[in-house]
Amino acid sequence: MAIAREWLSTALGAALIAAGFNGFLIPHQLLSGGVSGISMLVGYLMQWNIGWLYFVLNLPLFIWGWFGIGKKFVTLSFLSVVATAVALQLIPEARFNEDPTVAAVFGGVLVGLGTGLSFRSGGSTGGFDIVGSILLRKRDFPLGGFLFALNGVVIIVLGVLERDWDLALYSMISIFVTGKVIDVVHTRHVKITAFIVTTKKDDMLKRLLSTPRGVTVVEAQGGFSLAKKHMLMTVTTRYELQGLLRAVREVDPHAFVNMVETVGVMGLFRRE
Repeated sequence: MAIAREWLSTALGAALIAAGFNGFLIPHQLLSGGVSGISMLVGYLMQWNIGWLYFVLNLPLFIWGWFGIGKKFVTLSFLSVVATAVALQLIPEARFNEDPTVAAVFGGVLVGLGTGLSFRSGGSTGGFDIVGSILLRKRDFPLGGFLFALNGVVIIVLGVLERDWDLALYSMISIFVTGKVIDVVHTRHVKITAFIVTTKKDDMLKRLLSTPRGVTVVEAQGGFSLAKKHMLMTVTTRYELQGLLRAVREVDPHAFVNMVETVGVMGLFRRE
């Protein structure tokens, strides 16, 4: 069931990306970031198929990802890129509007949603997403913001080479919107500290320790009831928070949980 959900999310993400490309960016000759942007530029200049260019240019990064991240990530990323390339052939190119600013914004939203769904499924959309995912394992920062900075460099270089700053600036708008939407959908970088007050310490501790997160146990006492309790503190990600809350409810429906967004974490914290 989980595998089917991952594949469905990846396929839906690919369809959204293709819709953003063919419905808004490509009709206005705008660029996306990274490998997809390079594919678009070459496609515009050489009249080549952008979808298949996108697939071919991603192949070297798949090899890096295979050794740098893992088989599951690369498999889902490969599926996403193939599905996007196929969707670009199936979804007709249509110019929905005449304003390139509107096209940049709406194209960026669709691409951001599709990319975020691909990340939530455990993969990526290839290109600089693979680079960002490798670096994200060792650092805490918003992935969308990082991709915006990385892709922005590419757009600036292309603007200098092509001497078309209108194209570059409109494309930067699209990339900025894409990055913001990714950070809304893909929230693995946001850390949450959960303080769980419960009378079922042993059962709760056993359940929480089955996750990749550590737990600290503190003896506590109810201020009104004076009943003996325990407070379990754990740091998780916003992406995993609903799973944590579901586990808490199953063990102790009456547990009190205080959730606080964490500014940073120092020490051992598993980021995979």
